[in-house]
Amino acid sequence: MIYADQRWIGHHGIGRFARHVLAGLDYRPIALSSNPAAPLDSWSLARALSGLAHNDLFFSPGYNTPLFCHSPFVFTIHDLSHIYCSEISGPAIRLYYGTVMKRACRHAASILTVSEFTRKQIIDWSGVSPEKVVNVGLGVDPSYQPEGDSYELPFPYFLSVSNRRRHKNEFRMVEAFANARLDPEVHLVLTGNPVPELIRCIEAHQLRSRVDFLGLVPEARMPSLYRGAEALIFVSLYEGFGLPVLEAMACGTPVVTANTTAMPEVAADAALLVDPTSVKQIFRAMEQVVSDTSLRQQLQEKGLAQAAKFSWEATCKKVRLSLERT
Repeated sequence: MIYADQRWIGHHGIGRFARHVLAGLDYRPIALSSNPAAPLDSWSLARALSGLAHNDLFFSPGYNTPLFCHSPFVFTIHDLSHIYCSEISGPAIRLYYGTVMKRACRHAASILTVSEFTRKQIIDWSGVSPEKVVNVGLGVDPSYQPEGDSYELPFPYFLSVSNRRRHKNEFRMVEAFANARLDPEVHLVLTGNPVPELIRCIEAHQLRSRVDFLGLVPEARMPSLYRGAEALIFVSLYEGFGLPVLEAMACGTPVVTANTTAMPEVAADAALLVDPTSVKQIFRAMEQVVSDTSLRQQLQEKGLAQAAKFSWEATCKKVRLSLERT
């Protein structure tokens, strides 16, 4: 019997993976309702799984693992941002990854991940056998498509699907937007809420009237938000996958993204790739994507073809095969 950690289901990145993957599995939920990312969850999870038999299997769609487990277990590392992005790291997190997580990597039947970039990072960091780490990818929901309504904003806009973490590279993106030779009617629209430091950056570049924050956008509205955009600007310094890149492509929206970490793997030749540390490259890509009609059409066509290569059905199949082999 497969026991799975249903607590990860939600609207965040891991939550969407959990929702789609667990919907395709015959499993029993674990008897916990606490936060799976809590510091002491490994102990709580071990107690909850103490009654499992040797022929049972525990599967987590997230990065939590039991401190000890009599049955085989499989868990998922979506990225190693807590190690490589200093602003979301810290002594306690580094200790957890260096002890509990590395131990879990050694004892797990297999480790799932979502890109070849992250797979290689996990192998290098943990020292486990390459055969133990399986890339199952991510998918795009069918609601992300070119046909449909567009988000009702009264101006043309670049879209940034992001949060306020420093590795999302929003300060350089704002500076690039300020330097780009664009129609002054074009806005920069960000999901999520502003923070004082970013507001100060926006005001320093005299962009207060042209940068907008939408707060939490319901997932049901995201396709229309992508469809209405001139382009997605996704120039993060680190991503384990970069799902917004695919979602924008599936909606027929051109993409400007970074040429580092997992993003070139996900975007292939269907996006404008830039050095995310170069404000000049970012603003030139912004200018190019709105002014070059032929390029826009190429990016739209290539983007639709690239997004079609990724589906939740394919991801679910890979997860099931991996669990069946355990």
